[in-house]
Amino acid sequence: MIEEVVPGYVAGHEAYGDSEGITLHPGEEAVARGFAASRRAAFTTGRYCARRALADLGETPGAILRTPGGAPHWPASVVGSITHCDGYRAAAVASRERAAAVGIDAEPNREVPEDVLEFISTPQERRLVGELLAGGGEVRWDRLLFCVKESVYKVWHPLTGLFLGFREAEVGFAADTAEFDVRLRPRGGRHQRLPETLCGRWTSRDGLLLTAITLSVTEGES
Repeated sequence: MIEEVVPGYVAGHEAYGDSEGITLHPGEEAVARGFAASRRAAFTTGRYCARRALADLGETPGAILRTPGGAPHWPASVVGSITHCDGYRAAAVASRERAAAVGIDAEPNREVPEDVLEFISTPQERRLVGELLAGGGEVRWDRLLFCVKESVYKVWHPLTGLFLGFREAEVGFAADTAEFDVRLRPRGGRHQRLPETLCGRWTSRDGLLLTAITLSVTEGES
């Protein structure tokens, strides 16, 4: 799935389950200490995917620790993102020479509770999601909306260090494409490190949704 949503210069690796043969780098053990078994398994496989992706970039994969905000701490020459949900783990990384940021998110293709949808969406997004759901098909557009917004934050926060509310990013879909656009509307105004609109891709398969936004160096300088 990952290769469907990122450009060729982004290295990705994914897993559809956890293997007992995968272990953490010694430096990561301190991060995972105290995790529940299920969270530890997801963390371990996610880090494994990240190291595989880094190796594909020609990077020497060491410990991938966490930033103060909880995001993966990548080598200085790399940007990237890790995601995991039930039945799926993935990582995507790119050289800073090519990309300013990468954000990916995976979610189960299931309905979002109405109160959650109300919290994460604008009125225009709810109208759009309602129209798309009324058109039939297997994609839960409400969950896909949430998935996109998670990817947005994984691009936004590493570049700005700032919080971005769910309703400060307005998503647009077209039912006949696997692409989306996101208009950024932060309360503090446009941030100089990001364009006003982000574009990304999504895919759906085997009960899973996956979204990705790759911000090129050129876009990040706009």
